[in-house]
Amino acid sequence: MAMNGFVRKFKPLEILTEEQVRAIHLATLDVLETTGVRMEHKGGLKLLEKHGCKVDWEQNRARMPAGLVEECLAKVPSQFRLRARNPKNDLLMGGDRVYFQTFAGMQSIDLETWEPRPPTRKENYDAVLVQDACPNLHFLSTYTPWFGWKGLPPVMSIPESDASRLRYSTKAIETGSSYDSEVFAIMLAQAVGADVLGYMGGSPPLTWYENAVEACFRLVGAGFPLQVISGNTMGANGPASIAGSTVTNNAELMSGIVLAQLIRPGTPMMVMDFCFPQNMRGGGPLFGDIGAFLHNVVFNQIWRSYGIPTKTPPAGASNSKQIDYQCGYEKAMGALLNALSGTNVIPLQGGLNGELTRHPLISILDDDMAAMIGRFLNGVEVTDESIALDLINQVGPIPGFYLDKAHTRNWWRKEQVMTSVADRLTYPEWMRTGKKSALDYAKERMEQIVGTHKPEPLTPHQEQAVEDILKEARDYYRKKGLIGEEDWQLYLEQLESPGYPYA
Repeated sequence: MAMNGFVRKFKPLEILTEEQVRAIHLATLDVLETTGVRMEHKGGLKLLEKHGCKVDWEQNRARMPAGLVEECLAKVPSQFRLRARNPKNDLLMGGDRVYFQTFAGMQSIDLETWEPRPPTRKENYDAVLVQDACPNLHFLSTYTPWFGWKGLPPVMSIPESDASRLRYSTKAIETGSSYDSEVFAIMLAQAVGADVLGYMGGSPPLTWYENAVEACFRLVGAGFPLQVISGNTMGANGPASIAGSTVTNNAELMSGIVLAQLIRPGTPMMVMDFCFPQNMRGGGPLFGDIGAFLHNVVFNQIWRSYGIPTKTPPAGASNSKQIDYQCGYEKAMGALLNALSGTNVIPLQGGLNGELTRHPLISILDDDMAAMIGRFLNGVEVTDESIALDLINQVGPIPGFYLDKAHTRNWWRKEQVMTSVADRLTYPEWMRTGKKSALDYAKERMEQIVGTHKPEPLTPHQEQAVEDILKEARDYYRKKGLIGEEDWQLYLEQLESPGYPYA
């Protein structure tokens, strides 16, 4: 482990030849120079034009010369440090490091009916505690646990989410950008002495709307690292082929990199691939599909050649509506393939059906999955001690055995993963102890966490600063007419509902 994450100790999985990587790269440069991108932001277009891009002001279209694109790619640092509220949870993004991150969802689920429902304010805080307590969860994503809670005005979802994760966890966080939310995210991070990984989200195909570009200017201007995000649905707003959708996806990401590097050369950056195939039978994205993971593997190989840190979220989403076999195999396959192929961040813990549902029990189950994948990444140690030649010759054939040997006591914990909620009992033990499933153990673990886990609190000064910033955000959105009077009264009621000492 390093920086609270895992390190892959062997060559990453690659499925493209060098010629294929080169072909996709050249095609991407061609798209940027021939077709270009639509950018609904005058300041962004002016900056691009100033540095040699051809701008069609009638169509808000910017065409970027290949030389400029490659120059900007080269300026992105291959690694960067992301500061958490507690320095022991800082992350070093890039290289062979692999971190696991939370996966968001709009709603919670009823564990009896499996139907979606809005979470309560207290459930939101409980879920943050679970995230903080999971040892193999290193990074907290935007909108986690959920896209809000019952009675929360949508425009306050990101500020309240950022505040809850800073209050009830000391792990590194990221933020989104919606309705100027990044303004308050910057203030919150600065108030507690942490970084926030900012968000610039593209709109396939090949479009940047004003709010995304404005967020880029603000976040880069504040000196924070930036993640550029795009993700087409293959066959809908991107080509149906994996190679073609990689070209358009990469063109969107590279155009965002160009803008950020022109604003502030050397800005630390991460790129994210969130592509899924279109379900041609049902119409929605195919979460958990092998096509999404093939796209990720190709993406990881190409962006490793650029030396730019990557994040690949599709492993966090399943097409299943329940915590079942399908949910497990879809998420495990995606997480393992992404870890093997060289991504740096895998959003995993908590997600269920797409970005529609999630549950903290899944975070606990997924954390065991992350532990096993992390152990695999650690590889196999081959030394004189691990080969144990003298011991093998000493024990010999039957009736020799290894259970009572010092070598066994020294090595079994290194080689095995002690999962927290998996059923690993023998059949007699399982029947004698109530025939519990992994989900039963996860429920017990969650009760224990909520009852006993106490994250390091903010200082009184920091807590007051957070509350002042939330008040400023509430006033800002009320003055803009984005929180109506009826919603405001419901919001106030929720702010008085059960929470934690400084919630």
